[in-house]
Amino acid sequence: MQVPDTSPLIYKRLSSYIMQRHNIDHEQMKYICSFFHPVSAKRNQILVNYNETCRIYYFINKGSLRLFTVNKSGLETSRYFAFEGMFITALPSFIDQQPAEEFLQAIEKSELLAITRKDFYEMVRTVPEFGHIYREILEIGFVNAQKRIYGFQGFDALEKVKWLIKFQPKFLLRVSNKMAASYLGMSPSTLSRVKSRL
Repeated sequence: MQVPDTSPLIYKRLSSYIMQRHNIDHEQMKYICSFFHPVSAKRNQILVNYNETCRIYYFINKGSLRLFTVNKSGLETSRYFAFEGMFITALPSFIDQQPAEEFLQAIEKSELLAITRKDFYEMVRTVPEFGHIYREILEIGFVNAQKRIYGFQGFDALEKVKWLIKFQPKFLLRVSNKMAASYLGMSPSTLSRVKSRL
């Protein structure tokens, strides 16, 4: 990853994300932003490997990232996608410091803000508002995972795609058919047929 030029504008999206959730004064916002370092990722670049222990949390300024696994046959299964204004990491590995057992990949050329695990937990410990944001990230992630798991139970292919359009309307516009199909648990050809019916 390359470190691009630093500019206060780089932190604008992160500041907006935080201010929408908590009323933080200018100095405190500067303090929070000082822990995040701008980095860029190329399209398809792997940020966390399967056997690697994750030590970075990312906030996306521009682009998109995904978490995925690969089975013994080489088949990919996408677990999670994140776009502008969202946080993402290989969370189980980030928390317990064990190998990720999944990949974190930039699926578009991406501009990111990175915070180390040490600094992240220091912020959670010392800045109550940031601790609240972390809890919200965990809660949102849990709710979305539950919706996907239980929402998909008993759904046919068309219902899965309609669910995706309802809860993540920009998803199909940003993600390749192959990746979207792996997320939905169907073949790319089935997804193409379903999309043609909408």
